[in-house]
Amino acid sequence: MMRRRDFLRATLVTAGSVVVSTSCTDEEGGPGACDVQEDDASFPQSVASGDPKPDSVVLWTRLVDSDQKTDLSLSLVVALDEGFTQLVTLKATSGNAATVGSNSTRFPVTARAEFDHCVKVKVSGLSAGTTYYYRFYYTTGDGCVSSRIGRTRTAPAPDADVPVRFAFVSSQDYVGRYYNAYAALARQQLDFIVHLGDYIVETTGDPSFQAPSEERKITFSDANGAIAFEPAQGAPYHAAKSLSNYRELYRTYRSDRALQRVHELFPMIAVWGDHEFSGDCHGATATYFNGRQPETDEERRKAANQAWFEYMPVDYTAGDDFRYSKTVEYPEDITIYRDFTFGKHVHLVMTDLRTYRADHLIPEDGFPGKIFAKIGAFGAPNDVPELAGNYIENIDTFEDGYYANVLKEAAPVLGFDPSLGYTQDERTRTISVAFVNAIVEKLNEQGAEPPLDLIDPSVSAFWDRGLAYVDLGKYVDLALEKPDFYSAFGSRYFVVKDTFDAASLIAFKPTPTGPPAEAMVMGEAQLAWFKDKINGSKSTWKVWGNEYCLSQLAIDITMSATEPVNRRFYLSCDGWDGFREQRNALLREIAAPNVVAISGDPHAFFAGTPAVDSADADPPKIVEFVGAAISSTTYQSRLQKQVASHPLLKKLNEMANIAELINVDPSESKATINPYLAFSNTTSNGFCIAEANAEEFVVSMHMLPADALAKPLYEEADAATLDDQITITRFRTAAGESELYVDEEGTWKKWTPNTTSQDG
Repeated sequence: MMRRRDFLRATLVTAGSVVVSTSCTDEEGGPGACDVQEDDASFPQSVASGDPKPDSVVLWTRLVDSDQKTDLSLSLVVALDEGFTQLVTLKATSGNAATVGSNSTRFPVTARAEFDHCVKVKVSGLSAGTTYYYRFYYTTGDGCVSSRIGRTRTAPAPDADVPVRFAFVSSQDYVGRYYNAYAALARQQLDFIVHLGDYIVETTGDPSFQAPSEERKITFSDANGAIAFEPAQGAPYHAAKSLSNYRELYRTYRSDRALQRVHELFPMIAVWGDHEFSGDCHGATATYFNGRQPETDEERRKAANQAWFEYMPVDYTAGDDFRYSKTVEYPEDITIYRDFTFGKHVHLVMTDLRTYRADHLIPEDGFPGKIFAKIGAFGAPNDVPELAGNYIENIDTFEDGYYANVLKEAAPVLGFDPSLGYTQDERTRTISVAFVNAIVEKLNEQGAEPPLDLIDPSVSAFWDRGLAYVDLGKYVDLALEKPDFYSAFGSRYFVVKDTFDAASLIAFKPTPTGPPAEAMVMGEAQLAWFKDKINGSKSTWKVWGNEYCLSQLAIDITMSATEPVNRRFYLSCDGWDGFREQRNALLREIAAPNVVAISGDPHAFFAGTPAVDSADADPPKIVEFVGAAISSTTYQSRLQKQVASHPLLKKLNEMANIAELINVDPSESKATINPYLAFSNTTSNGFCIAEANAEEFVVSMHMLPADALAKPLYEEADAATLDDQITITRFRTAAGESELYVDEEGTWKKWTPNTTSQDG
C-alpha cells in the first residue's frame, strides 16, 4: 500500500517578491530565465493550467525520460513576463507544496513514475487578476531542457467591478477529426476556458460515431486490459478499461498541437461528462451491452478517475492535501463539483452529473410487455395516458399458466430471457395483453401446433389498464427471426414523450425512506451544495456549468408517420429529459433573474429559456446556452445513424434528416413541441464565447462546418481559411431578467416562446 505522502497531489506556492533577472541562472545556479531549448520529447503533452482563483492557480506538466520506471526531478519557474525577466520567488509550504516568497526563483518538484510522471503544482499567494508565465526545466547529463512556455491568469478579486470573458467547450473526440475549433479559439482574448465534459472518448473506433484514420487513431498497448468489440459492421475496436488504457487516451489527446496551444494560453476549469469513463454511464455502470450482461465495474471507474486526476489541472475542494487513492470506497474517492468567483459579476458553479445519478428510468433490458405502472399510479381514470393498455395481473397464474407457457416457449425462439418481466418482488409478472397477443401471433405464424389462442380483445377491454415498456418506445420487431429485446431505443433514445412523462412522475414520488427523488441526478450532498451556491450567490451572474442539456429536445411525427411511431418522442433520455420531474423541481428552486446555464454534451448549438413543465402562462425558467462539440460527430450525424439502426424509423425515408424536426430559428413564430427552444444548429462543430458585466451576459456561438475538421488548419497561414468558415450568432440576457435576446443585424431583439398549441 502506498504511504500517504507518496500520493500524487498538487504542490503549493505563495506569491511574494519579484526578482529582476538578466542572466541565464538564478542565484542558486539553477535555471531561471534560462534561454534553453524547448524539448517536446521531454514534455510531450506540453503544459497546462487550471482552476484560477484570485490568489492561486494549478500548473501541470508531464515529464518523459529514457528511464520511465524511476521518479524524475525537475523544477518550475514562474514570471510576470514572457521573457522571464521578472521572476516570482517560490517557497515550499508543506509536503510538495510551494509558496512564493523564498529566495529561490525555481521550485523543485518530482515527477513520480507511479503517477505516469505527471506533475501538478498549486501556486498560491498570487496577485488577483494578473497574468503569469511559467515553464518547467529538466536537467540531464546532456544539459538543461525546458517545456514550452505557459501563460495563465488569476481570477479578479471578488469585489472587482470588471468584465469577464471566457469560452466554454465540450466533446473533443480525437479519432479521425482535427481540433480546428481550438486553433480558432487560441486567437481569442480570454480570461479562462470552461470544459463541460468529454475531454476524451473512451473508445478507439466505435462505428456508430467514430471513423479512425491513419493519422488520427488510438491504439492501446494494453489491449488485453481493454474491452474488445467486434461489431457486425465495421472493424473491431476497444474501449478503455485499465489505468494504462485511460492514461494512453490522455497522452494521445494532449499530443495534439492545437489542444496544447489552448492549454498553454488559458487556464481551464473542467468537469467530466460520460466519456471520461464510459458513454451514457451512470455512476460506475456502463451501457455497452444494454442489459445483456452486468456492467457495473468500480475498478474500471476508479482507473478512469485516477487518470483524470493525474492529467487535469484541478484544485479540489477537499483541500490542498487531497491525493487520489483507489483504496477509498467509490464514489468517495474523488469529488469534482466546485465553484469559482470572478470579480463581482460571475459566480461559476460546476457540477458532476454522472457520478451520483441513478440508472436510466427505463431499463435497456426492460421486457417490452411488462407493465411498469398501473392505473392507480396516475390517479383518476381520465389521467391515464392514451397509450395505456389492458394487462394480465399475474401471467403465471392466469388461465392456469397457459400464457406463461407461451412466453416460455417463445423465449428461445425469439431470443429473450424467460425470466424477464417480473416485478421488483420477483413473485409476479404483470404483462400487457397486446404484447402477449403479438407473441401468440408470432408463434402461430411459425407453425405452432396446435395453434395458440389469442386473448379475446372484447373480454380484455374491460380489464384494468396500465403502461408497458413497449408504450414508451421499447418496440421489438417481431417480424425479425431474432428480435432484439435489449435496446437503447425506448430506454435512452427515441422514448415516447407522453408515456415517459407519466413514468417520470411515478419515479419522482417521494418515498418514506431514502434520499429525496430530486437527488436522483446530483446526489443529496451535491444537490444541497448546488442550491446553496446558486441561491446564496451575491454575484451579478450565477452561471451553472452543466454537463448536459436542460432544454427539451423532442420531435413530433404524429402527422408524418403511421403506427406505432406516429408519436412524440424525446430524442434522448440520457440527459435532463430523462429526469423530467427532477429537472422541474430543480428549476423551481433556482429559477430567478440572472441565472444562466452553460451546457455541453448533445454536440449541437442551442439557446433557449428552459422552463418548468406547467400550464402557467409564465412558468419559472432560466436562460441556457448549449455549445456544440469541438470535434465529436455532430448531433444531426448521430441522429441519422440512430434512425438508420432503428427497426421502424429506418423505414421512414422522410426521417433521413430527422434533426431538422428540432432545428429552429429565432425569427420563427410557429408553435413547436419545444416551445422554449429559441435556436438550434445541429450540423456544426465549434465553441462559445461568453462576456459578462454588470448589465448583460452575451454569448457568441462560433459555428464551424463539420467537414472543416477533415484536415488540420493549425498554422498561422491557415487562420484566414479557418475564419472564413466560421459563422457567429450572438445572444444576450440582461441583468434583472430571465429573457433571451437575439442579435439580428446589429439589433438586439427579444425572443418570446410560443406555447399556443403545444405543451413543453
